[in-house]
Amino acid sequence: MKLTFALILALQVSVCVWAQQWPEPDKELVEKYEGLKAVFIKRIVTAWEKVKHSTQPMLESSPKGAQEIYDELKQSPRVESAVKIISGLASELEPVVDKARLALLGAYGHYLRPYVGEHLDKAITSIKPVLDTVLPHEA
Repeated sequence: MKLTFALILALQVSVCVWAQQWPEPDKELVEKYEGLKAVFIKRIVTAWEKVKHSTQPMLESSPKGAQEIYDELKQSPRVESAVKIISGLASELEPVVDKARLALLGAYGHYLRPYVGEHLDKAITSIKPVLDTVLPHEA
């Protein structure tokens, strides 16, 4: 009886915490985040392209040929099914992820940004030249 009551109380408290209204993020904060996210994705894509171009000759000279292995995997029904499932999950979860991202940005903007925002901005600004050298966002 006590365990059931404690479980119900714990569930109600957890629902109340997640059901509360989160502060809306500032438009400027969202734009800054989207810009940083876009540059980060460009950096990842550029790095992936460099890895592909540098490994392509090595893979072509391999005994069986990595291209043959890649083509076999690409035509495999299991791989095709896995790609479809992952793509479907990603498209279904996108609105949830966007909502969570905006809630976190709002919480950061409301609770943390007044205290750590300037320091975080300085850290991002100071690391950009290093990232531009190590992981450039333009080829």
